[in-house]
Amino acid sequence: MESDRNNARVDKGTWTFLTNQAHVLICIAQNPVSLARDLAEQVGITERAVRRIIAELNEGGYLTLDREGRRNRYTVHAEMPMRHQVEGHCLVSDLLDTVLRPGTRGY
Repeated sequence: MESDRNNARVDKGTWTFLTNQAHVLICIAQNPVSLARDLAEQVGITERAVRRIIAELNEGGYLTLDREGRRNRYTVHAEMPMRHQVEGHCLVSDLLDTVLRPGTRGY
């Protein structure tokens, strides 16, 4: 039964369980020097939307960015609590640890 769930095809429908903010944060946690255009491609949104989300996450204290030459290096603050009341008892690290494969965590 477990293998059936793991092998199930991913439906590319119109909704997902996680927000675009979560998707961007997860992708940044995997690769802290991601480019906005690469994040946009991974998440399936525009580069402008990615930049807006990065600004929101930065303003909310969920990540910081440092300039390294012409690139940004992002630091995810995984110790922050999730924002919605339903999951507010969980930390960002709980989400990242659940979603990211071992060895792919850059945070």
